[in-house]
Amino acid sequence: MPKCDACGNDYDKAFQVIAGGKTYTFDSFECAISTLAPTCAHCKVRIVGHGLEKSGTMYCCNHCAEQEGVTELRDRS
Repeated sequence: MPKCDACGNDYDKAFQVIAGGKTYTFDSFECAISTLAPTCAHCKVRIVGHGLEKSGTMYCCNHCAEQEGVTELRDRS
């Protein structure tokens, strides 16, 4: 059975994600998110949606960006 790259679990329903030219195997979306999703620079939550970006720094929402003094945002959608 395929082995999850995040937790090492052997699971017959594992799936693969190709990101940045690398192939990952996961047994759950939880493991995929914990491995691949960016982290908000302010509150450290994993960004599962589009998020906001300025100068390569990611934020989960406008509130967090403003808390870091960022006013010009780049929507990733």
